[in-house]
Amino acid sequence: MIDHAEPPTVVLASRNTGKRREIAALLAPHGIRVLLLSDFAGVPDVTEDGDTFAENAAKKAGETARALARWTLGEDSGLMVDALDGAPGIYSARFSGIDATVSRNNAKLMQELAAIPAEQRGACYVCHAALADPTGRIRARAEAVCRGTIVAAARGTNGFGYDPYFLIPEYHRTFGELSDLVKRHLSHRARAFARLSPQLVATLSADRV
Repeated sequence: MIDHAEPPTVVLASRNTGKRREIAALLAPHGIRVLLLSDFAGVPDVTEDGDTFAENAAKKAGETARALARWTLGEDSGLMVDALDGAPGIYSARFSGIDATVSRNNAKLMQELAAIPAEQRGACYVCHAALADPTGRIRARAEAVCRGTIVAAARGTNGFGYDPYFLIPEYHRTFGELSDLVKRHLSHRARAFARLSPQLVATLSADRV
């Protein structure tokens, strides 16, 4: 844990309050505070035009860090469904088109899987996280996945995105039904940040010496 009078702060290159809540909880034990893009005025959104989660995460981290001259986290995550050849993948947030919403994305997912039997609905959530220093240089990165299956009807109201449809077989519950405490141990985001956190803490600690 970093032990200084003023807690170190990183900016999450996102306006997604759900992601901020999850990541802030994951980094809180290390004494790290997380801000959002919406905490700053006039910061442009980064165009996510990479071909992989890793490319998008690095781009978001680097460009935002340079714009703000602050340590920044870029995080890109999404759902990959086996029967859809890995779709929606990096397009998870805009699966239903340019005016995508969570409900439209989920409706499109259900439409695409309507003829797919339950035993062929394997999927995984993927998360890639990257840390950029105030100059935009990537200083740490990590990726992790969480396997599950897609159910035919939404279950639970916790989480966000595709969570109510993503079932963890071992728990017989979707991410929408699982508590935040459980998700902080087994989700793709939790696993990625478990790998990233030691690098992040060491890097921020060295910067504050």
